[in-house]
Amino acid sequence: MSESDLFIGGEWREANSGDRFDVLDPADGSVIASVADAGVSDAVDALDAAVAVQADWAATPARQRGEILRKAFEAITAQADDFTRLISLEMGKTLAEARGEVAYGAEFFRWFSEEAVRISGTFMPAPAGGSRLLTMKQPVGPCLLITPWNFPLAMATRKIGPAIAAGCTMVVKPAELTPLTTLKLVTVLTEAGLPAGVLNVVPSSHAAAISEALMADDRLRKVSFTGSTEVGRILVRQSADVLQRVSMELGGNAPFLVFEDADLDAAVDGAMIAKLRNMGEACTAANRFLVHESVAEEFASRLSDRMSALTVGRGQTEGTDVGPLINEDAVESVHGLVTDAIHDGAKLMTGGHPVDGPGWFYPPTVLLGVPAEARINEVEIFGPVAPITTFSTDDEAVTRANATEFGLASYLFTRDLDRALHVAERLEAGMVGINTGLLSNPAAPFGGVKSSGFGREGGFEGIEEYLETKYVGIALA
Repeated sequence: MSESDLFIGGEWREANSGDRFDVLDPADGSVIASVADAGVSDAVDALDAAVAVQADWAATPARQRGEILRKAFEAITAQADDFTRLISLEMGKTLAEARGEVAYGAEFFRWFSEEAVRISGTFMPAPAGGSRLLTMKQPVGPCLLITPWNFPLAMATRKIGPAIAAGCTMVVKPAELTPLTTLKLVTVLTEAGLPAGVLNVVPSSHAAAISEALMADDRLRKVSFTGSTEVGRILVRQSADVLQRVSMELGGNAPFLVFEDADLDAAVDGAMIAKLRNMGEACTAANRFLVHESVAEEFASRLSDRMSALTVGRGQTEGTDVGPLINEDAVESVHGLVTDAIHDGAKLMTGGHPVDGPGWFYPPTVLLGVPAEARINEVEIFGPVAPITTFSTDDEAVTRANATEFGLASYLFTRDLDRALHVAERLEAGMVGINTGLLSNPAAPFGGVKSSGFGREGGFEGIEEYLETKYVGIALA
């Protein structure tokens, strides 16, 4: 048994069916590994294991839980090169991007190792006298954690970290496309002292069947999902019968606003980060560039110069700036959006055509003069494409920015602090970056509004998603 099998109750094992599925390298389509393919019965076994140890794990001292997370943080840091190459191999991101994810992902374990011992309650006299009011925080209970393919380490640690800190056991269903990093994480946590049954991992090609079966079980008390809004809506509906706690980190359509007084050098730097992080395959990626008409041409020219100079290639090759997209469907989707935008009147500044050869590559692309109603402005691109639409007034910029069902991240560039704060307050988003293209931080609450979901991960708020508040009334003689 190995890190390509299921991990249930502290043991590596095959799927009950004996089935396996292949994990592919997006740089050339070759098979990296064959992974055990969990079915519903395996998922139920995993929940059984989590339920069996929930009471003991909840009673484990917070300091002990925190020390396990701290040891795991140190182990990931020590094995950073191994994690980096594995992430790059199965997901395609460049070595630089993968190194960044390892540092970011490990930090969630350090952050929540410190939050574990800060779980607290309150004590106060009743306003009318005669009694005391006590509140305490307790773990929600067994959790189902469903992670996406684009950040296979960070999205796992962002959920596993607070669950461990709060005293919750869990079943983790990693993405079918990128399960290997999460399976390697299992070994790190086991060696750090995590007891058997607290963490159970079931990679599977049957995600819908597994989530439906587990969420129909009233022993499961919490679901945390990162993925598409379409799937998130299904999971929220499934949670209704049992009334599970749910956290949903769903799709995005982030606007990137550049006002006429912006520092264009800073704005272009921010755009490169916000657009090209993870080849654009990030829910926080800048999706719609809304640029004041007086600076749009210059901004587009500078951005296309920077993007056209990037090297596209295999992520594991040093010097590569942009790796492959996750699969062929992703390339076809991105190219379809670009083609439609050009048909609608957009000007192609650079890129715009899939890269020939093995693997699933698409070059950094800039489009100028994209009509506001173009399809590329309405959907999540999930690729290295920057569509630029102009605006003339602040009100128009904000209206355009908010003209979407999504509300995860927003970015704005201006030298005017008064404008920055007023616009930030009006933007319908869970996160706003002012003069920066990088928002994610383990110490900050990550999450959105509207169809981008609800709940927060990271920050002081992150652990609250895994805690229930109990009130105890104490009568005095």
